[in-house]
Amino acid sequence: MRHPWHRAVPLLLYTSLAAQAPSPPAATVLVKAGRLIDGRSDAPQSGVGILIEGERIKAVGPLAQIQSQAKGARVIDLSQMTVLPGFIDTHTHLLLQGDPTAQSYNEQLLYESTPYRAILAARNARIALEHGFTAIRDLETEGAMYADVDVRRAVDRGEIPGPRIFAATRAMAPTGMYPIVADNWELELPHGVQPVDGVEGARLAVRQQVAHGADWIKYYSDRRYSFGPDSVLHSWVNFTDDEARAIVDEAHRLGRKVAAHAIGSDGIAAALRAGVNTIEHGDGMTDSLLDVLLARGVYWVPTVTVAHYVADPRGGVWGPMVEHQRQAFARAVKKGVRIVLGTDAGGFPWTDLNEAKEFAYYVQYGMTPMQAIKSGTSLAAELLGQRDLGVVAPGAYADLVAVAADPLKDIAELERVRFVMKGGVTYLSH
Repeated sequence: MRHPWHRAVPLLLYTSLAAQAPSPPAATVLVKAGRLIDGRSDAPQSGVGILIEGERIKAVGPLAQIQSQAKGARVIDLSQMTVLPGFIDTHTHLLLQGDPTAQSYNEQLLYESTPYRAILAARNARIALEHGFTAIRDLETEGAMYADVDVRRAVDRGEIPGPRIFAATRAMAPTGMYPIVADNWELELPHGVQPVDGVEGARLAVRQQVAHGADWIKYYSDRRYSFGPDSVLHSWVNFTDDEARAIVDEAHRLGRKVAAHAIGSDGIAAALRAGVNTIEHGDGMTDSLLDVLLARGVYWVPTVTVAHYVADPRGGVWGPMVEHQRQAFARAVKKGVRIVLGTDAGGFPWTDLNEAKEFAYYVQYGMTPMQAIKSGTSLAAELLGQRDLGVVAPGAYADLVAVAADPLKDIAELERVRFVMKGGVTYLSH
């Protein structure tokens, strides 16, 4: 399946892409919003004006009131649309193009150069932006070293269009506990992560990744998943507690937060003992683990889209894991656990699925549409520690999306974005 970017698009779209500049836009813009979901409020507002100066929002309020402050402003008329904050995906892999099987993963690491993968990553950044995602947390390059930092730099400098990128660089797992692992001991094959062993090795790896531009640190807490007689999804834990704590302690000491890939209950428990900030995937969540997340303020990023995508090709335990996660998700919503939108895009091909499908899964799993929207806007910004993202409010970045219909009535409308603005620059308008 080829992405819509391969088809002819209106000249307006190319003009807006070319308009991206490394310095903030200077113009004053008035956005007329028919309906506004601001990312914070529990109800939408009608007939709203959004005044933008440069890359930030100056004022938000009733249209008549804001118009009086907007003399000479360029007007963007979205009065027939619903306007929302730019979406935030907190779990992506720009350097990966789908890995439903070991073969598909190995082929990328073995047969694609890092420069080629970086070219595809630039394309993927553009796709994410087109889908309305104005910020992403890219949770490791899967063997492409620090290329996510290069893509982030290119976006920040205006060389390519893309979302704001918070990069985790290489991620970590102990020797032999992450692919590629081969039977032929005569060959040293590419590693999908930075192999890390021992407490001092863990601290060194954190320092190296931070030195090379990591905004976040990620490690793989577990592998090998199976259901036990207790109907709990178990896993093999990768790091010793001392090693995991060293990763987290060093990252926090250097001002970085830590994400843990933790699918089984054992891996989740180990990551929580280490003091991580976010649990990624978390299919094996139990009520007791959810209580720990809630007590410690740890975020859960469930990546439901990828769970459905890989279930059939991987077979075995992966199918039942989807249902186990769905049930845990519903209980987590009732408990008030902070569930944040993350898709694992790259785990499925960027050109095949729209990441905004994750919103619909959350509604199917028990969230209200407004809760789902907040999970991918203001709550995601909170996870990132970025108060000026994920909301439509004075002082926030002018990151906006618009859809034709009401997503509170049909959450799938978020998969049909018609307008995208990032930092006051329009990238999509049709």
